[in-house]
Amino acid sequence: MATKPLNNIWIRRQQCPCGDWKCYIKYEGDDQTTVGSELVIREGATSLPDVVFTPYVGQIFKTDDEAFEYYCNFARKNGFSVRKARSTESQNLGVYRRDFVCYRSGFNQPRKKANVEHPRDRKSVRCGCDAKLYLTKEVVDGVTQWYVSQFSNIHNHELLEDDQVRLLPAYRKIQESDQERILLLTKAGFPVNRILKVLELEKGVQPGQLPFIEKDVRNFVRTCKKTVQENDALLTEKREIDMLALLETCRAATQQNDGFMYNYTTDENGKIENVSWAYGDSIRAFSVFGDVVTFETTYRSITYNMLLGVWFGIDNQGQAFLLGCVLLQDETSQSFSWALQAFIRFLRGNHPQTIVTDIDSGLRDAIATELPNTKHVICIWHVLSKLSSWFSLPLGLQYPEFKTEFELICHLENIEDFENQWNHLMARFGIESDKHVSLLFSYRAFWPVAYIRGYFLARTMTVDYIKSMDKFMKNILSPHTSFKNFYEQVSVAANVAFQNKERVPNLPLKTCLPLEEHARSILSPYAFNALQQELMLCMQYATTDMANGSFLVRHYNKLEGECLVIWIPDNEQVHCSCKEYEHSGILCRHSLRVLVLKNYFQIPEKYFPLRWRLDSSLVISDDPITPQDNTDDCSEAFHSLTSTLYSESLISKERFNYVHRELTQIVEIVRNMPVFDEVSLDLAPTNVSEL
Repeated sequence: MATKPLNNIWIRRQQCPCGDWKCYIKYEGDDQTTVGSELVIREGATSLPDVVFTPYVGQIFKTDDEAFEYYCNFARKNGFSVRKARSTESQNLGVYRRDFVCYRSGFNQPRKKANVEHPRDRKSVRCGCDAKLYLTKEVVDGVTQWYVSQFSNIHNHELLEDDQVRLLPAYRKIQESDQERILLLTKAGFPVNRILKVLELEKGVQPGQLPFIEKDVRNFVRTCKKTVQENDALLTEKREIDMLALLETCRAATQQNDGFMYNYTTDENGKIENVSWAYGDSIRAFSVFGDVVTFETTYRSITYNMLLGVWFGIDNQGQAFLLGCVLLQDETSQSFSWALQAFIRFLRGNHPQTIVTDIDSGLRDAIATELPNTKHVICIWHVLSKLSSWFSLPLGLQYPEFKTEFELICHLENIEDFENQWNHLMARFGIESDKHVSLLFSYRAFWPVAYIRGYFLARTMTVDYIKSMDKFMKNILSPHTSFKNFYEQVSVAANVAFQNKERVPNLPLKTCLPLEEHARSILSPYAFNALQQELMLCMQYATTDMANGSFLVRHYNKLEGECLVIWIPDNEQVHCSCKEYEHSGILCRHSLRVLVLKNYFQIPEKYFPLRWRLDSSLVISDDPITPQDNTDDCSEAFHSLTSTLYSESLISKERFNYVHRELTQIVEIVRNMPVFDEVSLDLAPTNVSEL
């Protein structure tokens, strides 16, 4: 088989985190696990016509091949297969007769048994069936054609049903694209049974419905063993070339992209193992939006057998943006540790407050070592996407009910309630000893709401954020012939995210509360929309004064649990037991209800985090990264002043020109001032050119 240039094919990681190699993941709602699936459509495969009429004597075909294809389609529709039997030729006409017969035609001639201890004694399928189609060639007006000279459709055996006839050897064919994929998966170390499962997932067919069986794949792999070895050598060489080209591209980017950084490792032979890079805009954006990062490790290149890791942040519009990329040779904790070290180095030693990942023991161990002060959260969407693979088969018709109750338990806010209801649910469905149940429970400190409620996640668990991240991944994971092309695609996608930010119009007021109007002038439309929803709902809550600044807040018809809100007037602090502000950076309805009760007309500045402010931007200056702590008085005073200045300058063109002129001069003066290290202020970098 000739070797073809192979595309860089990305596939979802299908190995189950339980560690059992026989266990794999099929993602819910994802019938196509490979990005760029147009490359794996069956080449040369033709669908059967809906209606195939019975052949008849005298029927004419242009060629004998056309006649054979017609008879094959007829046979498949009617539960049998055909084979080519005798052909007759003459000196003048060449081959002038073709005999096509049922696959069970004739009888096997007895063979001399091999002189072995246990000879194979396979029964023959031939039973003397007389079904046939004979062709004869003739020349009419100088044009050659074939006509049916004899036809019989009388069988002496049972015909097969549709789901059985496809398993006949004549119809079990591995198309060229499938052959390529099988070789790739074999090279990646996939056993044959896993290869079949991967192909079933890619084609969106039910188990056992591929046009070939496990035996065919084993035979193909055995006969192509030499080809596999040649492909392996070819891919190893191609990977080395591509990695060197990627490294050269990164070196050039350091000269062209202000702030671009990269890092890599080599093995004992000097061959590149891992590569990581980050863009200048991404590094600068971390100063404002680096409190929460998502490390997406869903995809891997099976062409080069490398894992792709993508770092995402969430901006003040709730959208995912790129922080960095890494290509790893394997999925061990050592490789993940290097990836984390490289990322921290890019960020000049700064650590995020929270990191969100998928379930992975190696990654969990690496985060515990490299980011000991960072909260580790497993995205609930990754957990839910695996439920079908784990429980749909053992639970059968009970699975939909189980999934609904599972999701309810995930969002319980009390740890004791979660553990009690977890045990009850698993016992009720009889899966308390299931290995995946044990796996999830062992990771319970990382994913249920009850355990992570106090962690800051900046709304990274919302559907909109997950969709924006998924959209970015699909934009960069089309098939590429090299890692250099992949890098260029990532660069384009990153630039689009940073430079083409659409201006979102201000949202209308809905409550007429002074708190709402004040918040709209400070928060981004995305954050304001979230706060506005809480403001609208807060009026449905009753408060009970518990003395000493404590208030019990509950819904008027008691549809949900009550919350305890503590108000400290001296420094304008408000704390709620629901921990929504600590979780998302947006004040909850319970706290807002108390502020309204206390006649607040403005929300205290400290409850407008820098990351959710209207004036925060992804297009920021080259100022060095400073630790994010927007609770100090200097930061609050500065942002209050700039917010007012921004609003006032937009009233007229004269005001705008004056502010722009004066601020340009101020920025120039400040840049030329000497730098002292005694005080480090957490101020949002300002892009003056946008005023």
